[in-house]
Amino acid sequence: MKKQSLIIDCDPGVDDAVGLFLAFGSPELDLLAVTAVGGNVPVSRTGRNARILRQIAGREDVPVFLGADRPLVREPAGAGEFHGAEGLGDLPPFEPPFPATPGHAAEAIVDIVMGRPEGSVALAMMGPLTNLALALRREPRLAARLGPVSVMGGARSEGGNITASAEFNIWADPDAAAEVFASDLSLTVFGLDATHQVRATDARIARIEAIDTPQAQAAASMMRFSQRVEREIVGWDAPPVHDPVTVAWFLKPDLFEVRTCRIEVETASDLTRGHTAVEFRGVDPATARHHWAVTADADGLFDLLAERVA
Repeated sequence: MKKQSLIIDCDPGVDDAVGLFLAFGSPELDLLAVTAVGGNVPVSRTGRNARILRQIAGREDVPVFLGADRPLVREPAGAGEFHGAEGLGDLPPFEPPFPATPGHAAEAIVDIVMGRPEGSVALAMMGPLTNLALALRREPRLAARLGPVSVMGGARSEGGNITASAEFNIWADPDAAAEVFASDLSLTVFGLDATHQVRATDARIARIEAIDTPQAQAAASMMRFSQRVEREIVGWDAPPVHDPVTVAWFLKPDLFEVRTCRIEVETASDLTRGHTAVEFRGVDPATARHHWAVTADADGLFDLLAERVA
């Protein structure tokens, strides 16, 4: 089996946790690193949470690097109300025995990608894009060296989940997102248009709960927490599970329909900060760098998740 070399950049986060468990259990992936960024909660917690999840999955072979603790130019703004004060829902936090690997996440991304064959390393972005923007600043050749990049972020037809027009990951650091989208990277972007189709229904959560492994039990706990919070705050019975799509796309791309497009990010307006302008018109598929997910097969994704946490 030819494995896909992959770095995951994340801000765990309950849906990040589910995405990490999907990746940790997938033999098709050669996980080179997990890099943490401040987002849902501060980076001191997201880095610790990534190490907790790594331990639960028995994957201490995967190094964890800590990255940016704040956006490029703005004040940090978390989402603890949706993830719990510590970022992992109802899971009690603890300090894992295996520490983070020394070095900044942006440096790790540059070193790993530049040290391997061109196009061989892919990147899954589950949080704000700060670490990737910093990596591109450190090494301008990175865009030409990186393989495909999947991004959870943005919104078009669904509207936003943090403001009327902005999704949290892009809103949290719109300046970083604008730099990443303006680069020469090939990006496949999973905004709320797709991730709102991937919902943790009672039946889907119960299926994961019935699997007797630590990672399945932890993933189910995260989704139960999200279900409770979404009922209280939004009024939904089945919460969207956003971040696993960034990993699932590498494993089974046929679960998604994507369209070529051009994406720009609003940074100047307080009213529409972080809005993603997704333009399908006038885009040449032969040269398009951006791809926007329009549909997602939720049943197929949860089948995959159940298989990989078993």
